[in-house]
Amino acid sequence: MTPQDASTVPSPPDVPAPKPDPEPPPRRKRGVPEHVWLRCDACGATVFRKRVEQGLWLCPECSHHFYVPARARIAQLLDQDSFEEWFAGMRSVDPLGFADKRPYKDRLVDEQKRTGLVDACIVGRGYMRGRPLVFGLTDSSFIMGSMGSVVGEKLTRAIEEATKSRLPLVIVSGSGGGARMHEGIFSLMQMGKVSAALARYHEAGGLFISVLTNPTMGGVAASFASLGDITLAEPKALIGFAGPRVVKSTVKVALPANFQTSEFLLEHGFVDRIVPRTELRAEISRLIDYCVK
Repeated sequence: MTPQDASTVPSPPDVPAPKPDPEPPPRRKRGVPEHVWLRCDACGATVFRKRVEQGLWLCPECSHHFYVPARARIAQLLDQDSFEEWFAGMRSVDPLGFADKRPYKDRLVDEQKRTGLVDACIVGRGYMRGRPLVFGLTDSSFIMGSMGSVVGEKLTRAIEEATKSRLPLVIVSGSGGGARMHEGIFSLMQMGKVSAALARYHEAGGLFISVLTNPTMGGVAASFASLGDITLAEPKALIGFAGPRVVKSTVKVALPANFQTSEFLLEHGFVDRIVPRTELRAEISRLIDYCVK
């Protein structure tokens, strides 16, 4: 082939350079899933959540009493499948059109989704070791267990049913929010309404056992929680009206180390007995046997 012929031969097409292999995505760190472990506020131990739940929500290291969700509390105290809930569809409204960081009506929806509760109170009828009773409880996970219109109405109706049925009444209080400010005077009036229903129940000869858990504060502590014929408390529960920091800043004096704990209130005659959670079901049953004819 002559040089002229070679010049007429087409050159081979350009071959693109191979692309470099893409970098692999960064590996996700294998962390511990959320809500598997709990840190004990009393002893500082990190404990397995499932073990705590299976042990009545007590710390396996120091027996610290953790918060107990409402449904778990019912399962702990009442006979299996014996609880009949009343007024389950009763829902709070927004009578004042209240808004702080967000509207009250939106806050209610968020709390219902987060907790699985309709409001901060559950009431109904059940059995405790075969003994029929009317049972109610407040749950601090729902807007700190504060007492709004629904909480007051449910408790009042439950007390009235206990009066009609002549059944003992047990209310477990776990309310750190007192009266619910989002409902204004509609919330405050629940204190008097529930207390009046308890007065009628007392006149009819009923037995009201009030159980105070951590926390029991504000308008709840100042009304029905303090009106039990017998008042029991769990160990080291915070019980009072205003919190210790508010009291200290108001009176300007140093407070005792155990101020507003159930042990302090037992010493000063506010509660009748401190009962560990492991003994609470048996203790309430014995009291019903002793007091109810």
